[in-house]
Amino acid sequence: MEKEVIPRKILSGWIRFVRKCFFRVLRVGPIPSHIAVIMDGNRRYAKKKKLEEGAGHDAGALALLCLLIYCYELGVKHLSAYAFSIDNFRRKPEEVQKIMDLLRECIPLLTRIVKHRPIRVHFAGSLELLSADIRIPAKRLMDATADNSKFIFTLCVVYTSTDEIMHVVQESCKEKCDHIPEIRANDANNGFLGENEDSHLGDQDLIKLVDIEKHMYMAITPDPDILIRTGDEHRLSNFLLWQTSGCQLSSLVTLWPEIGIWQLVWVVLNFQRNHHYYGRKRNAAVDLVNGSYSSSSPPSKS
Repeated sequence: MEKEVIPRKILSGWIRFVRKCFFRVLRVGPIPSHIAVIMDGNRRYAKKKKLEEGAGHDAGALALLCLLIYCYELGVKHLSAYAFSIDNFRRKPEEVQKIMDLLRECIPLLTRIVKHRPIRVHFAGSLELLSADIRIPAKRLMDATADNSKFIFTLCVVYTSTDEIMHVVQESCKEKCDHIPEIRANDANNGFLGENEDSHLGDQDLIKLVDIEKHMYMAITPDPDILIRTGDEHRLSNFLLWQTSGCQLSSLVTLWPEIGIWQLVWVVLNFQRNHHYYGRKRNAAVDLVNGSYSSSSPPSKS
């Protein structure tokens, strides 16, 4: 038994050494700050390997935890994963239950990982749709890691971008509406009672871009630099529609459970090759947005 363990430890150490060497070379160039992933191909992987359907999700969860470690070692600051869409509730009940059971099992594993690394774990989405035995430990883990800032891992569960935008609109309107009675009370005290009620609403009472973005489920992360989708699919599937206007989209033929260090290296190399182009496009978009919202009049069309 000991004879088998020693070669395994040597092989594991060798692989870890090679990985660190590759990452050291990659860090000579620009490293993406935020990588987002759409994990596609778990069921196809199970069929390919002639496994039970649920086994594909098990392998996919292991692949995600490995990618988390790789991104942390590489120097990426944010990793966001699309784990469960609100639309996935339409799948077969036994598959939904399998994913929920897996999510319940992953929380203790993440707790063990963050004990040795300064990683913040964030769950994004309509968490109230989760059962209490998942929601409460998830919130407990978020609270326990809230002060960690070196690396942020966001797991998007019961999430869609449409739901996120609806949530933002509702929260932004509610926040602004709460201030209106105060404004009208001040108007009455200043002798403006009876005038147009909206005439004294200032710019601070309008909903601005900063108001919208602070209410996003993804508010704690910057926009992704790279969005990876596995399984040779080319759709966003209602994931980060607001945040991905200026990022690199990487569609991999690899099924999600098969993703590993080589796919990550390839994606990052492509990012480095196109970094100047994407950086220029993103800066231009930011300048346009800032100019649009700093002026009361819309930008002129040329």
